[in-house]
Amino acid sequence: MEKVTLDAAFDTFDEHWSPRLAAELNGQAVKLAKLEGEFVWHRHDDADEMFLVTRGQLRIEFREEEDVVLDEGEFVVVPRGVEHRPVADEEAEVLLFEPAGTTNTGNVESELTKTDLEEV
Repeated sequence: MEKVTLDAAFDTFDEHWSPRLAAELNGQAVKLAKLEGEFVWHRHDDADEMFLVTRGQLRIEFREEEDVVLDEGEFVVVPRGVEHRPVADEEAEVLLFEPAGTTNTGNVESELTKTDLEEV
């Protein structure tokens, strides 16, 4: 068993939109990501996705729902199948919780798609 300190883990990388694997448990992945700017519109057909902001602010845009703005210490679960786009006007640090093997861009293939995640 290894303890993870979030600040230290986030300090190990600088890339935006490139999630890192922090832990796995019960078929779920705990990922850390630094976000800045707009991501791609996408959905996860078979997985709910949780966004927990640890630093900064994140807006999750939805095509058919009202946008959700998350400040530090706040989270939202995006249900499977719901099209969304994360946007960070300034750099934000986010913890993601989703089934292991979930691709960050869901149903969309783009230059931001990450399949082999580095570990922190």
